[in-house]
Amino acid sequence: MRSSIFGALAWCIVGIVALAGVLAAVLVAASPWSATVFVTNWRFWVTATAALVCGLLAARIIARTLTHRIAGLKQYSDRILDDPAADPQLFRADDELGVLGRSMSRVPPRVHELVQRVSLEAQRREAILAGMVEALLAVDQDLKVVLCNDAFARVAGAPAGIGQGTPLVRMVRDPALVDLLRDVLETGEPARRRLQLGSSEGPWFEVNVAPLAMPAGRGAIALLHDITELERLERIRKDFVANVSHELRTPLTAIRGYAETLLDGALDDPNHSRRFVEVIETHAIRLNNIAADLLALSELDNGVNAEQPRPVLVQAAVESAIRTVEAAAAERGVHLVTGSFGDLEVLGYRMRLEQTLVNLIDNAVKFNRPEGEVRVEAARTENGYARIVVSDTGIGIPSSDLPRVFERFYRVDRARSREMGGTGLGLSIVKHAVEQMKGTVAVESELGKGSRFIIVLPVYE
Repeated sequence: MRSSIFGALAWCIVGIVALAGVLAAVLVAASPWSATVFVTNWRFWVTATAALVCGLLAARIIARTLTHRIAGLKQYSDRILDDPAADPQLFRADDELGVLGRSMSRVPPRVHELVQRVSLEAQRREAILAGMVEALLAVDQDLKVVLCNDAFARVAGAPAGIGQGTPLVRMVRDPALVDLLRDVLETGEPARRRLQLGSSEGPWFEVNVAPLAMPAGRGAIALLHDITELERLERIRKDFVANVSHELRTPLTAIRGYAETLLDGALDDPNHSRRFVEVIETHAIRLNNIAADLLALSELDNGVNAEQPRPVLVQAAVESAIRTVEAAAAERGVHLVTGSFGDLEVLGYRMRLEQTLVNLIDNAVKFNRPEGEVRVEAARTENGYARIVVSDTGIGIPSSDLPRVFERFYRVDRARSREMGGTGLGLSIVKHAVEQMKGTVAVESELGKGSRFIIVLPVYE
């Protein structure tokens, strides 16, 4: 018969039975009529006593063995996660405790595998959240932070590693976002809205909020996609359409008005007819200039260029631009001065570079003072770029207008610009043309003392 817990119980029963037999023998011996039987059956006394002693000893040994094995299993269960190694003797027996020990020994590898899998998933989640460009936020039913990534911390202006349970109102002062999250918590329906966080100059976000199931109740999760650049482009598009409409309306109105005047009888008035026709011609030229500049901008936006990038001699481009504007400069009494360019070459487009220089020099002439000066210089920098500078001694540009001078249809002095025949697109064309040649353009100016436009282009090696 195999050793088992039931076997141990059987031995205990044997001991108890033996004890009962001894007690029975004592009772029999105690009765007066059985004295002779008790004396003559002394062997029964000895046998019962021996059985009692053996049963008690066997029960004690088995009990101590079971206690030792149970204590070993307890110690193993206490350190099962920290140290899954166990005494092999715990699992050798074929009884119930051995089966239990072998069953427990299969738990640690599975628990260890599960812990590793959960840890790996947590690391992946943290890596995904840290690498997300979009800001992510999850809150519970009390609008306390459950989860957020570094991108949201930057948006909220809070330190990274925001702890769970932080009230949202301590991080976000914008009521629109808080109200949007509260609406989703109350209704349980997803919501989507465009919000501008912070001040009027703050970033714009496309906010998508969805309900989030949580053990303690309904939560909400929000994903904030930065659309600041899209909003800026949308604003520029709207301003562009409005500015184009305005720029076209003025010459078209003038042409129509003078044409109607001529048709109403002014053709027969030699003193006024010629002047009216000259005005019509002036505005027609202005319309043509606007159309040409818009076409140039469209080609630059689409990356359209008839020629391939090639070496362009800076001196040749500057001389061509000077020839284009020298008549206007002489008419206004502005002196054109050029430096020494040597054999400096840049990699780009000849027509684009000439167009850029013409626009800059023409503006320097138009907004200069009588007997002023426009200087064009170029030099090679130490890091392998060509630096072309167009400077003037004109009226200058206010510091508040410097960030916007390259915007389409933006004018510092609208009245004078229109009087000079400008379209408001020249500097925008300059910026796009230079960027198409992998360069940069910047402006420095002091009101009343003149301006400096600096072009940096890669040198052709």
